[in-house]
Amino acid sequence: MKAPAQNGLFSHRFFRRNIWIRKIIQIFFFSLIALIAINHTLVETGVDIPILSSASLHSLCPFGGVETLYHYITAGSFIQKIHESSFVLMIISLLTALLFGPVFCGWVCPLGTIQEWVAGLGRKIFKKRRYNHFIPAKLDRILRYTRYLVLAWVIYMTINTGTLFFENVDPYYALFNFWSSEVAVGGLIVLGVTLLASLVVERPWCKYACPYGAVLGISNLFRIFSIRRESSTCKLDGACDITCPMNINVSSASVVRDHQCISCLECTSEAHCPVAGTVTFAAGHLSKLPEKTQTLTSGVK
Repeated sequence: MKAPAQNGLFSHRFFRRNIWIRKIIQIFFFSLIALIAINHTLVETGVDIPILSSASLHSLCPFGGVETLYHYITAGSFIQKIHESSFVLMIISLLTALLFGPVFCGWVCPLGTIQEWVAGLGRKIFKKRRYNHFIPAKLDRILRYTRYLVLAWVIYMTINTGTLFFENVDPYYALFNFWSSEVAVGGLIVLGVTLLASLVVERPWCKYACPYGAVLGISNLFRIFSIRRESSTCKLDGACDITCPMNINVSSASVVRDHQCISCLECTSEAHCPVAGTVTFAAGHLSKLPEKTQTLTSGVK
């Protein structure tokens, strides 16, 4: 069997065993946000956990930086409830996305993590080959772009109202604030629908509605590190397609540039591809990338 061509790329071995590391990172950030949310409530009652920050959930969400961007440019200040930390986190996640793609979505976001946990139950009920493949392909292709409409709607309403408009339907805020009277009914409903849908579709919020996922997804067109497939050693058995939570046709691309990729690396040879070095996470000069790449409009089953 011929060894995969390197084409001047950095070896993927630097990222060896990264899949279990991703699980650890997901648990860490989910637990951290949950504890901070609980501590924020305790602070309001006069009790707190000393080692934890009393910051609000809004100050810990990078999408808040996107929401307040227009107000910051035009007025030099943040909209109500948004803090400087959100702006800083937004910049960090955007820079990270330009390097590695939407790793915030696939490795950090606690809402994405809980959808994956619910997906585990869905796979047991419907089995791996049926789960995450219920929605017809034509409808799925259309639904993939609704998150860009949600993004445009949120930005438009935030600019016109000058308030954190999205808070009322934000499932992230509802997830870590459901015990509080501050959470809106709309947010609880969206959270409930998201978790129920996760039983049949992996990461439904990420795929079809997340406005921040829409922002970071664009980075897949320009990212430096990408998912790459070596056709000379590929068995075309579809293992990478079946395991992709975002239903991307990895087996038909040389470089995955799909706007839905979350850099979870589940399709790689380190995780599920049976042939070593066939599907890798690597970086190289854009001028040396193979001609056959997945574009913004391709790669969805």
